Amino acid sequence: MQNPSPLTRLLIAAALIAAGLGLRFYGHHAGVSAFVVKYGGSALWASMVYFLIALLMPSRAPKQILFIAGLICALVEILRLYHTPALDVVRLTLVGQILFGRIFSFADFIAYAVGLALAFGLDLAAAQKFFLRRAKKSSRRRR
Repeated sequence: MQNPSPLTRLLIAAALIAAGLGLRFYGHHAGVSAFVVKYGGSALWASMVYFLIALLMPSRAPKQILFIAGLICALVEILRLYHTPALDVVRLTLVGQILFGRIFSFADFIAYAVGLALAFGLDLAAAQKFFLRRAKKSSRRRR
């Protein structure tokens, strides 16, 4: 089965980024629980990492993308245990907080696993839809 088109993956990544930022900035104001904001944001972040890796490595199989994205998520979480003055200054910025976070949490690994599983399933579903659409077009041409 072929991978989904890069445009499909780009649109999904953009939607995940928008959802993650929306949850982070407006979740509390909309009455969303702190638990959902924190761990839902982590799951969305991991899903975004999956689709960004998929865009950077379009020929890789979804399982390979899943492995690479999981490794990146784990490394970023573990990096939170490492502190230097320069790194801590970056972590105090909005971009640093969104990309790297500030506080290590074992529970984030569970949120990442959920987000990566959802991204993997969404990628496979998008590939299936892409494959079915191409199959219909080619069968119409043969007639």
